[in-house]
Amino acid sequence: MGLQLRSFTLQALATAGGLSLLLPLGGCQPSRPSGAGKPSLTLGAVIALTGNASLIGQDQRLGLELAQQEYGGRQPALNLRLEDGGSDEQTATLALRRLLQEPVVALIGPSLSQQAFAVDPIADRAGVPVLAPSNTAIGIPEIGPFVSRVSAPVSKVAPLSIQAARRLNPKLQRVAVFFAQDDAYSTSETKIFQQSIRSLGLNLVTVQRTSTADIDFQKPIADSLKNKPDLIVISALPNDGGNLVRQIREMGYKGLIVVGNGMNSPNIYAVCQRYCDGLLIAQAYSPETDTPINQRFVALFKQATGSASPPQFTAQAFTAYQVIHQALEQLQRQQANGQPLASMSLAELRRQLNSSMLTGTYATPLGKLKFTPQGEVIQQEFYVAQVAMDTTGKTGRFKLLSNPAPDLR
Repeated sequence: MGLQLRSFTLQALATAGGLSLLLPLGGCQPSRPSGAGKPSLTLGAVIALTGNASLIGQDQRLGLELAQQEYGGRQPALNLRLEDGGSDEQTATLALRRLLQEPVVALIGPSLSQQAFAVDPIADRAGVPVLAPSNTAIGIPEIGPFVSRVSAPVSKVAPLSIQAARRLNPKLQRVAVFFAQDDAYSTSETKIFQQSIRSLGLNLVTVQRTSTADIDFQKPIADSLKNKPDLIVISALPNDGGNLVRQIREMGYKGLIVVGNGMNSPNIYAVCQRYCDGLLIAQAYSPETDTPINQRFVALFKQATGSASPPQFTAQAFTAYQVIHQALEQLQRQQANGQPLASMSLAELRRQLNSSMLTGTYATPLGKLKFTPQGEVIQQEFYVAQVAMDTTGKTGRFKLLSNPAPDLR
Protein backbone atom coordinates (compact mmCIF):
# COMPACT_ATOMS: atom_id res chain seq x y z
CA MET A 1 0.00 0.00 0.00
CA GLY A 2 3.11 2.21 0.06
CA LEU A 3 1.69 5.62 0.84
CA GLN A 4 -0.19 4.68 4.00
CA LEU A 5 3.10 3.49 5.51
CA ARG A 6 4.56 6.97 4.96
CA SER A 7 1.52 9.08 5.82
CA PHE A 8 3.09 10.84 8.81
CA THR A 9 4.17 13.82 6.69
CA LEU A 10 0.71 14.25 5.26
CA GLN A 11 -0.88 14.06 8.69
CA ALA A 12 1.54 16.64 10.08
CA LEU A 13 0.91 19.01 7.20
CA ALA A 14 -2.81 18.60 7.50
CA THR A 15 -2.63 19.37 11.21
CA ALA A 16 -0.29 22.34 10.81
CA GLY A 17 -1.72 23.87 7.68
CA GLY A 18 -5.33 22.79 7.65
CA LEU A 19 -5.00 20.85 4.41
CA SER A 20 -7.61 18.22 5.11
CA LEU A 21 -7.97 17.61 1.38
CA LEU A 22 -4.46 16.18 1.22
CA LEU A 23 -5.33 12.94 2.97
CA PRO A 24 -7.04 11.21 -0.02
CA LEU A 25 -3.66 10.98 -1.79
CA GLY A 26 -3.28 7.41 -0.55
CA GLY A 27 -4.83 4.24 -1.82
CA CYS A 28 -3.67 1.54 -4.18
CA GLN A 29 -6.75 1.26 -6.40
CA PRO A 30 -8.51 3.80 -8.62
CA SER A 31 -11.31 5.41 -6.66
CA ARG A 32 -14.69 6.84 -7.48
CA PRO A 33 -14.80 10.40 -6.10
CA SER A 34 -17.93 11.28 -4.18
CA GLY A 35 -20.54 12.70 -6.51
CA ALA A 36 -18.32 12.49 -9.56
CA GLY A 37 -20.14 9.53 -11.08
CA LYS A 38 -17.12 8.54 -13.14
CA PRO A 39 -14.12 6.36 -12.21
CA SER A 40 -10.87 8.16 -11.58
CA LEU A 41 -7.63 7.63 -13.48
CA THR A 42 -4.42 6.85 -11.62
CA LEU A 43 -1.31 9.03 -11.82
CA GLY A 44 1.91 7.59 -10.41
CA ALA A 45 4.77 9.53 -8.83
CA VAL A 46 8.26 8.35 -7.83
CA ILE A 47 9.70 10.84 -5.35
CA ALA A 48 12.79 10.74 -3.11
CA LEU A 49 11.30 10.52 0.38
CA THR A 50 14.38 8.86 1.88
CA GLY A 51 18.13 9.10 1.34
CA ASN A 52 20.41 11.96 0.34
CA ALA A 53 17.81 13.56 -1.95
CA SER A 54 14.95 13.42 0.56
CA LEU A 55 15.20 17.17 1.16
CA ILE A 56 14.30 17.62 -2.51
CA GLY A 57 11.56 15.01 -2.24
CA GLN A 58 9.95 16.79 0.70
CA ASP A 59 9.52 19.89 -1.45
CA GLN A 60 8.17 17.83 -4.34
CA ARG A 61 5.70 15.91 -2.24
CA LEU A 62 4.15 19.12 -1.01
CA GLY A 63 3.91 20.39 -4.59
CA LEU A 64 2.00 17.27 -5.62
CA GLU A 65 -0.28 17.56 -2.60
CA LEU A 66 -1.08 21.18 -3.41
CA ALA A 67 -1.74 20.29 -7.05
CA GLN A 68 -4.14 17.57 -6.05
CA GLN A 69 -5.91 20.00 -3.77
CA GLU A 70 -6.24 22.42 -6.69
CA TYR A 71 -7.16 19.95 -9.44
CA GLY A 72 -8.45 16.92 -7.55
CA GLY A 73 -12.07 18.01 -7.65
CA ARG A 74 -12.08 18.55 -11.42
CA GLN A 75 -12.86 16.12 -14.21
CA PRO A 76 -11.33 13.89 -15.27
CA ALA A 77 -10.82 12.70 -11.70
CA LEU A 78 -7.19 11.85 -11.02
CA ASN A 79 -6.04 9.59 -8.20
CA LEU A 80 -2.40 10.06 -7.16
CA ARG A 81 -0.34 7.00 -6.22
CA LEU A 82 2.94 8.08 -4.60
CA GLU A 83 5.94 5.78 -4.17
CA ASP A 84 9.21 6.43 -2.38
CA GLY A 85 11.95 6.31 -5.00
CA GLY A 86 14.71 6.81 -2.45
CA SER A 87 17.91 8.47 -3.65
CA ASP A 88 19.41 5.63 -5.69
CA GLU A 89 18.65 3.82 -8.92
CA GLN A 90 17.64 0.49 -7.36
CA THR A 91 15.00 1.96 -5.06
CA ALA A 92 13.60 4.11 -7.86
CA THR A 93 13.45 1.10 -10.19
CA LEU A 94 11.52 -0.95 -7.65
CA ALA A 95 9.13 1.94 -7.05
CA LEU A 96 8.52 2.42 -10.76
CA ARG A 97 7.91 -1.30 -11.31
CA ARG A 98 5.33 -1.28 -8.51
CA LEU A 99 3.54 1.60 -10.22
CA LEU A 100 3.64 -0.11 -13.61
CA GLN A 101 1.69 -2.97 -12.06
CA GLU A 102 -1.14 -0.46 -11.54
CA PRO A 103 -3.16 1.07 -14.43
CA VAL A 104 -1.26 4.37 -14.24
CA VAL A 105 -1.90 6.76 -17.13
CA ALA A 106 1.39 8.62 -16.57
CA LEU A 107 4.29 9.00 -14.15
CA ILE A 108 5.91 11.99 -12.42
CA GLY A 109 9.53 11.65 -11.31
CA PRO A 110 11.96 10.36 -10.32
CA SER A 111 13.64 13.10 -8.29
CA LEU A 112 17.20 12.70 -9.60
CA SER A 113 18.63 12.64 -13.11
CA GLN A 114 20.83 9.70 -12.08
CA GLN A 115 17.64 7.75 -11.34
CA ALA A 116 15.91 8.93 -14.51
CA PHE A 117 18.60 7.48 -16.76
CA ALA A 118 18.04 4.13 -15.04
CA VAL A 119 14.24 3.96 -14.81
CA ASP A 120 12.79 6.14 -17.57
CA PRO A 121 13.76 3.66 -20.33
CA ILE A 122 11.59 1.05 -18.56
CA ALA A 123 8.53 3.33 -18.63
CA ASP A 124 9.29 4.43 -22.18
CA ARG A 125 9.37 0.82 -23.42
CA ALA A 126 6.04 0.26 -21.68
CA GLY A 127 4.54 3.27 -23.46
CA VAL A 128 3.88 5.19 -20.21
CA PRO A 129 4.37 9.00 -20.34
CA VAL A 130 6.97 10.23 -17.84
CA LEU A 131 7.08 13.91 -16.90
CA ALA A 132 10.19 14.87 -14.94
CA PRO A 133 9.79 17.66 -12.37
CA SER A 134 13.47 18.01 -11.46
CA ASN A 135 15.71 16.16 -13.94
CA THR A 136 17.98 18.83 -15.42
CA ALA A 137 20.88 16.77 -16.78
CA ILE A 138 21.61 16.88 -20.49
CA GLY A 139 19.92 14.06 -22.41
CA ILE A 140 16.78 13.41 -20.33
CA PRO A 141 14.17 13.99 -23.11
CA GLU A 142 16.33 12.00 -25.51
CA ILE A 143 15.75 8.85 -23.43
CA GLY A 144 12.64 8.14 -25.49
CA PRO A 145 9.43 9.51 -27.02
CA PHE A 146 7.44 9.08 -23.79
CA VAL A 147 9.91 11.07 -21.64
CA SER A 148 9.56 14.84 -21.14
CA ARG A 149 10.32 17.38 -18.42
CA VAL A 150 9.14 20.66 -16.91
CA SER A 151 12.58 21.25 -15.36
CA ALA A 152 14.72 23.47 -17.57
CA PRO A 153 18.08 21.90 -18.51
CA VAL A 154 21.25 22.98 -16.75
CA SER A 155 22.58 24.39 -20.01
CA LYS A 156 19.93 27.13 -19.82
CA VAL A 157 20.04 27.91 -16.11
CA ALA A 158 23.49 27.26 -14.63
CA PRO A 159 25.46 30.00 -16.48
CA LEU A 160 23.22 32.74 -15.04
CA SER A 161 24.61 32.40 -11.52
CA ILE A 162 28.20 32.65 -12.76
CA GLN A 163 27.28 35.82 -14.65
CA ALA A 164 25.61 37.18 -11.49
CA ALA A 165 28.73 36.49 -9.42
CA ARG A 166 30.79 38.40 -11.97
CA ARG A 167 28.41 41.36 -11.72
CA LEU A 168 28.63 41.33 -7.91
CA ASN A 169 32.43 41.18 -8.00
CA PRO A 170 33.81 42.43 -11.33
CA LYS A 171 37.37 41.80 -10.07
CA LEU A 172 37.00 38.07 -9.49
CA GLN A 173 39.35 35.94 -11.56
CA ARG A 174 40.16 32.69 -9.77
CA VAL A 175 37.46 30.01 -9.53
CA ALA A 176 37.41 26.67 -7.69
CA VAL A 177 34.84 24.02 -8.63
CA PHE A 178 33.45 21.16 -6.55
CA PHE A 179 31.08 18.50 -7.88
CA ALA A 180 29.64 15.16 -6.76
CA GLN A 181 31.19 12.71 -9.20
CA ASP A 182 28.68 9.93 -8.42
CA ASP A 183 25.58 11.92 -9.41
CA ALA A 184 24.48 12.41 -13.04
CA TYR A 185 22.95 15.83 -12.42
CA SER A 186 26.09 17.13 -10.72
CA THR A 187 28.45 15.81 -13.39
CA SER A 188 26.24 17.31 -16.11
CA GLU A 189 25.89 20.66 -14.37
CA THR A 190 29.58 21.06 -13.56
CA LYS A 191 30.43 20.79 -17.26
CA ILE A 192 28.12 23.74 -17.95
CA PHE A 193 29.54 25.68 -15.01
CA GLN A 194 33.10 25.10 -16.19
CA GLN A 195 32.23 26.12 -19.76
CA SER A 196 30.65 29.32 -18.45
CA ILE A 197 33.67 30.07 -16.26
CA ARG A 198 36.02 29.74 -19.22
CA SER A 199 33.75 31.70 -21.58
CA LEU A 200 33.89 34.67 -19.19
CA GLY A 201 37.70 34.58 -19.26
CA LEU A 202 37.95 33.44 -15.64
CA ASN A 203 40.74 31.20 -14.38
CA LEU A 204 39.61 27.73 -13.29
CA VAL A 205 42.26 27.06 -10.65
CA THR A 206 41.06 23.66 -9.36
CA VAL A 207 38.33 21.04 -9.81
CA GLN A 208 37.54 18.92 -6.74
CA ARG A 209 35.57 15.68 -7.03
CA THR A 210 33.38 14.68 -4.09
CA SER A 211 30.64 12.13 -3.39
CA THR A 212 27.01 12.51 -2.35
CA ALA A 213 27.79 10.29 0.66
CA ASP A 214 30.71 12.47 1.87
CA ILE A 215 30.44 14.27 5.20
CA ASP A 216 34.06 15.37 5.69
CA PHE A 217 35.40 17.73 3.01
CA GLN A 218 38.41 19.20 4.81
CA LYS A 219 41.08 17.81 2.47
CA PRO A 220 39.51 18.92 -0.85
CA ILE A 221 38.66 22.28 0.72
CA ALA A 222 42.25 22.74 1.96
CA ASP A 223 43.60 21.79 -1.47
CA SER A 224 41.23 24.28 -3.06
CA LEU A 225 41.96 27.18 -0.71
CA LYS A 226 45.69 26.87 -1.45
CA ASN A 227 44.80 28.26 -4.89
CA LYS A 228 43.24 31.41 -3.35
CA PRO A 229 39.92 31.36 -5.26
CA ASP A 230 37.72 34.45 -5.56
CA LEU A 231 34.69 32.25 -6.32
CA ILE A 232 33.70 28.70 -5.39
CA VAL A 233 31.14 26.83 -7.52
CA ILE A 234 29.39 23.71 -6.19
CA SER A 235 27.26 21.05 -7.93
CA ALA A 236 25.86 18.75 -5.25
CA LEU A 237 22.69 17.66 -3.46
CA PRO A 238 21.29 19.38 -0.34
CA ASN A 239 22.92 17.21 2.33
CA ASP A 240 26.44 16.89 0.94
CA GLY A 241 26.33 20.36 -0.61
CA GLY A 242 25.12 22.00 2.58
CA ASN A 243 27.85 20.33 4.63
CA LEU A 244 30.42 21.35 2.03
CA VAL A 245 29.32 24.99 2.21
CA ARG A 246 29.44 24.98 6.02
CA GLN A 247 32.94 23.51 6.12
CA ILE A 248 34.22 25.91 3.43
CA ARG A 249 33.12 28.85 5.56
CA GLU A 250 34.43 27.30 8.78
CA MET A 251 37.84 26.93 7.14
CA GLY A 252 37.97 30.67 6.50
CA TYR A 253 36.78 31.27 2.92
CA LYS A 254 34.95 34.60 2.69
CA GLY A 255 34.35 34.99 -1.05
CA LEU A 256 31.27 34.32 -3.18
CA ILE A 257 29.82 30.81 -3.48
CA VAL A 258 27.61 29.68 -6.37
CA VAL A 259 25.58 26.50 -5.88
CA GLY A 260 23.66 24.51 -8.46
CA ASN A 261 20.09 23.37 -8.84
CA GLY A 262 20.49 20.40 -6.50
CA MET A 263 20.62 22.84 -3.57
CA ASN A 264 17.67 24.90 -4.73
CA SER A 265 15.61 24.27 -1.60
CA PRO A 266 15.07 26.00 1.75
CA ASN A 267 15.77 22.60 3.29
CA ILE A 268 19.48 23.44 2.98
CA TYR A 269 19.06 25.97 5.81
CA ALA A 270 19.09 23.20 8.41
CA VAL A 271 22.32 21.81 6.94
CA CYS A 272 24.59 24.83 6.39
CA GLN A 273 22.62 27.14 8.74
CA ARG A 274 24.12 30.65 9.02
CA TYR A 275 26.78 29.67 6.50
CA CYS A 276 24.09 29.47 3.80
CA ASP A 277 24.00 33.26 3.82
CA GLY A 278 25.07 34.81 0.52
CA LEU A 279 24.84 31.68 -1.63
CA LEU A 280 24.05 32.47 -5.28
CA ILE A 281 21.74 30.20 -7.25
CA ALA A 282 19.98 30.43 -10.60
CA GLN A 283 16.31 29.55 -10.48
CA ALA A 284 13.53 28.56 -12.84
CA TYR A 285 10.81 29.87 -10.52
CA SER A 286 10.00 33.12 -8.71
CA PRO A 287 7.28 33.42 -6.03
CA GLU A 288 6.94 37.04 -7.16
CA THR A 289 5.61 36.16 -10.63
CA ASP A 290 2.38 38.13 -10.96
CA THR A 291 0.06 35.69 -12.70
CA PRO A 292 -3.26 34.21 -11.51
CA ILE A 293 -1.97 30.63 -11.37
CA ASN A 294 1.14 31.60 -9.40
CA GLN A 295 -0.89 33.73 -7.01
CA ARG A 296 -3.16 30.75 -6.43
CA PHE A 297 -0.17 28.43 -5.95
CA VAL A 298 1.48 30.82 -3.48
CA ALA A 299 -1.80 31.09 -1.55
CA LEU A 300 -2.07 27.29 -1.31
CA PHE A 301 1.55 27.06 -0.16
CA LYS A 302 1.04 29.76 2.47
CA GLN A 303 -2.06 27.97 3.75
CA ALA A 304 -0.01 24.79 4.14
CA THR A 305 3.21 26.22 5.57
CA GLY A 306 2.69 29.82 6.66
CA SER A 307 5.28 30.98 4.14
CA ALA A 308 4.60 32.97 0.97
CA SER A 309 7.80 31.83 -0.74
CA PRO A 310 7.43 28.37 -2.30
CA PRO A 311 10.72 26.75 -3.39
CA GLN A 312 11.40 25.81 -6.99
CA PHE A 313 11.08 22.04 -6.48
CA THR A 314 7.59 22.50 -5.03
CA ALA A 315 6.56 24.72 -7.94
CA GLN A 316 7.94 22.25 -10.49
CA ALA A 317 6.14 19.27 -8.94
CA PHE A 318 2.89 21.25 -8.87
CA THR A 319 3.46 22.17 -12.52
CA ALA A 320 4.07 18.56 -13.56
CA TYR A 321 0.74 17.49 -12.06
CA GLN A 322 -1.00 20.53 -13.60
CA VAL A 323 0.33 19.78 -17.11
CA ILE A 324 -0.83 16.16 -16.96
CA HIS A 325 -4.27 17.09 -15.65
CA GLN A 326 -4.81 19.82 -18.22
CA ALA A 327 -3.67 17.52 -21.03
CA LEU A 328 -6.24 14.98 -19.81
CA GLU A 329 -8.89 17.72 -19.73
CA GLN A 330 -8.10 18.48 -23.36
CA LEU A 331 -8.44 14.80 -24.27
CA GLN A 332 -11.76 14.61 -22.44
CA ARG A 333 -13.12 17.55 -24.44
CA GLN A 334 -12.20 15.70 -27.63
CA GLN A 335 -14.06 12.53 -26.65
CA ALA A 336 -17.12 11.80 -28.77
CA ASN A 337 -20.42 11.96 -26.89
CA GLY A 338 -18.59 12.79 -23.69
CA GLN A 339 -17.35 9.25 -23.18
CA PRO A 340 -15.05 9.02 -20.12
CA LEU A 341 -11.35 8.57 -20.78
CA ALA A 342 -11.46 5.40 -18.69
CA SER A 343 -13.45 3.80 -21.52
CA MET A 344 -10.37 3.93 -23.76
CA SER A 345 -7.80 1.16 -23.75
CA LEU A 346 -4.97 2.02 -21.37
CA ALA A 347 -2.32 1.85 -24.09
CA GLU A 348 -4.27 4.22 -26.34
CA LEU A 349 -4.99 6.61 -23.47
CA ARG A 350 -1.30 6.79 -22.61
CA ARG A 351 -0.36 7.41 -26.24
CA GLN A 352 -2.92 10.17 -26.69
CA LEU A 353 -2.05 11.74 -23.33
CA ASN A 354 1.62 11.91 -24.30
CA SER A 355 0.72 13.62 -27.57
CA SER A 356 -1.68 16.02 -25.83
CA MET A 357 0.98 16.99 -23.26
CA LEU A 358 3.62 17.75 -25.87
CA THR A 359 1.34 19.84 -28.10
CA GLY A 360 -0.23 21.98 -25.38
CA THR A 361 0.69 25.38 -23.97
CA TYR A 362 0.36 25.86 -20.22
CA ALA A 363 0.11 28.86 -17.88
CA THR A 364 1.93 27.53 -14.80
CA PRO A 365 3.60 28.88 -11.65
CA LEU A 366 6.86 28.64 -13.63
CA GLY A 367 5.37 30.90 -16.30
CA LYS A 368 4.21 30.00 -19.78
CA LEU A 369 5.44 26.55 -20.81
CA LYS A 370 5.33 24.41 -23.90
CA PHE A 371 7.39 21.52 -25.23
CA THR A 372 9.49 20.59 -28.21
CA PRO A 373 8.34 17.47 -30.09
CA GLN A 374 11.12 15.60 -28.24
CA GLY A 375 9.74 16.57 -24.82
CA GLU A 376 12.16 19.35 -23.88
CA VAL A 377 10.50 22.16 -21.93
CA ILE A 378 10.44 25.64 -23.47
CA GLN A 379 10.44 28.18 -20.67
CA GLN A 380 10.61 31.93 -21.04
CA GLU A 381 11.97 33.38 -17.80
CA PHE A 382 14.73 32.54 -15.34
CA TYR A 383 16.10 34.27 -12.23
CA VAL A 384 19.09 34.48 -9.92
CA ALA A 385 18.64 34.58 -6.16
CA GLN A 386 20.94 35.07 -3.18
CA VAL A 387 20.23 33.35 0.12
CA ALA A 388 19.57 35.77 2.99
CA MET A 389 19.61 34.04 6.40
CA ASP A 390 17.92 35.62 9.41
CA THR A 391 19.77 36.58 12.60
CA THR A 392 19.15 33.17 14.18
CA GLY A 393 20.90 31.39 11.33
CA LYS A 394 18.12 28.81 11.26
CA THR A 395 15.94 30.06 8.43
CA GLY A 396 16.15 32.45 5.51
CA ARG A 397 14.87 33.18 2.05
CA PHE A 398 15.94 33.22 -1.59
CA LYS A 399 16.15 36.92 -2.37
CA LEU A 400 15.95 37.72 -6.08
CA LEU A 401 18.74 39.93 -7.35
CA SER A 402 17.58 43.29 -8.67
CA ASN A 403 19.34 42.71 -11.99
CA PRO A 404 17.07 40.12 -13.68
CA ALA A 405 18.43 37.18 -15.59
CA PRO A 406 18.03 37.40 -19.36
CA ASP A 407 15.22 35.74 -21.24
CA LEU A 408 16.65 32.54 -22.73
CA ARG A 409 14.04 31.69 -25.33
